[in-house]
Amino acid sequence: MNGSDDIDTREPLDIDRFDDLPDIGEMELAERQALRRVVGLSTELEDVTEVEYRQLRLERVVLVGVWTSGTAIDAENSLLELKLLAETAGSQVLEGVIQRRQKPDTATYIGSGKALELADIVSATGADTVVCDGELSPGQLRQLEEVVKVKVIDRTMLILDIFAQHAKSREGKAQVELAQLNYLLPRLRGWGGNLSRQVGGRAAGGVGIGGRGPGETKIELDRRRIRERMAKLRRQIGEMTTARETKRARRLAREIPAVAIAGYTNAGKSSLLNRLTGAGVLVEDALFATLDPTVRRARTADGRPFTLADTVGFVRHLPHQLVEAFRSTLEEVGDADLILHVVDGSHPDPESQLAAVREVFADIEGARDIPEIVVINKADAADPVVLAQLTAREKPAVVVSARTGAGIEELRAVIERELPRFDQEVKVLVPYQRGDLISRAHREGEVLDVEHTEDGTILHARVLPGLYAELERTAKPVETV
Repeated sequence: MNGSDDIDTREPLDIDRFDDLPDIGEMELAERQALRRVVGLSTELEDVTEVEYRQLRLERVVLVGVWTSGTAIDAENSLLELKLLAETAGSQVLEGVIQRRQKPDTATYIGSGKALELADIVSATGADTVVCDGELSPGQLRQLEEVVKVKVIDRTMLILDIFAQHAKSREGKAQVELAQLNYLLPRLRGWGGNLSRQVGGRAAGGVGIGGRGPGETKIELDRRRIRERMAKLRRQIGEMTTARETKRARRLAREIPAVAIAGYTNAGKSSLLNRLTGAGVLVEDALFATLDPTVRRARTADGRPFTLADTVGFVRHLPHQLVEAFRSTLEEVGDADLILHVVDGSHPDPESQLAAVREVFADIEGARDIPEIVVINKADAADPVVLAQLTAREKPAVVVSARTGAGIEELRAVIERELPRFDQEVKVLVPYQRGDLISRAHREGEVLDVEHTEDGTILHARVLPGLYAELERTAKPVETV
C-alpha cells in the first residue's frame, strides 16, 4: 500500500476553536499598519554628547571592569554582580571583560589601547551601552564615550536607575531623585556643544537697561535648575522625615523593643519578614526588589511584643549619594535594639557581603553598638561546608531557609534571648473598675497568672515601665515578687 492510500486516522480539526483568532489577512494588515524600524537611521552609535539628557535605556550591554586588588575570583564575582545589576535594570548582557591594572586610567578608565579594543568588541556585538564596574569621573565618561562611540555608564548610575525603577512610595521616589540629581550635577555637559547664552536687551523680551550682557549659558541654567530642584527635594524629605520620626517616637514611647532586618540585597530580608510576621511584602529574586521600609509587630514565644523593620538592601560600593538620600530610612537600623544581619549562604562569597554591609553600618550613627545576630539564609541551596565556616566565624549565627521555614523557630528563640527586657514583674490587686489595666497587661506585657477575688483581680505579670507606674498608682501590691 503506497502513501496515497494510507487512511488518515487523525481526529477532525475543531474549527470553532479558531473563530476568535485573526485570519492571515488581518495579521498582514496589522503588520502593514504597525511602526517599523528602519535600520541605519539611529544616531545612538554616533551622537553621545547629549547622553545625560536622554533617559537611561539599557538593552544590549558590554561589561568592563578593572582588577586592581584581590584575587581573580574576586574580580570575576564583582563582574558577575554587575551582570545581575544590569539584568535587573532590564538589559541583555552580551560580553564581559576585565583588565588587570594597578589603578584605573585617569583618562579612559581602562587605557587608550584597551579602549580601542573595547570599541571593537562593541562594534562586533552590536551593543549600545558600556557599563563600567566602578564610579567614573565626568572626564573618564566623556573620553571613553568618544572612543567606543556608544553610551557609557558606571556602576553608580546603574544602581541609581534600578532604585528609580523600584521606588514606590513618595518618600522613596524623592530620595532616589535627589541621589540621581546629586550624581548628575558634576557630570553635566553642553547640549551638543551648544553653549549659547541667554542675551539681554530686546532679545530678552525688552528688559532694557541692565538686562544686556552675556547672560547664562545653557549648562549654567541646567545647573541652577538642578540645584533648585535638589533644594526642594531636601525640604520634602525633611518633612517626610519628621513624620517617620513621629511614628518612631510613638513606638519608643510604648517602650516596645525594635528589631531591624538589614543585609545585602537579594539575601532574603523580605522573605524572612514574611516568614516571621506574615507581612505579605513583595518577594522577588532580583536585586533591590523592595526599597521602602516596612515595620510589622510581632511577639516572642513568651508573649513579649516587638517590632520588625525591613530596610533597604546594601551592595558593595553602595553610592554615597544613596546613603545620604536614604539616611532617614537607614535610621531604622541606628534606632533598633537588635539587628538581624541577613546574608545569602548560597552566594559565592558571603564573607564579602557581610563586610560590605558592615561598611555601611559604620556610616550610620550608633549602628555599630547595637547587638547583631547573623542570619544565614537560603540554607536549602547553600554548601554545608560554607554554612559550617560561617557559623563558626560569626557569633551568634542562625542558619535558616525563609523559603522552606527551616531554622525559623530557632531564630525566634535567639531573638527572644537577645531582645532587651524593658519590663518589670509585678503582683498586684487591681480593682474591677480598672479592667482596662488588665487588658493593657495582656496586650503590652506578659501575663503570668490571673486570679479573681471578691476585692478585685490579682494580676501577676511582666509589664513595661509605663504600665508599671500606672499599676503602682491604682493597684495594691499583694506581695514583693
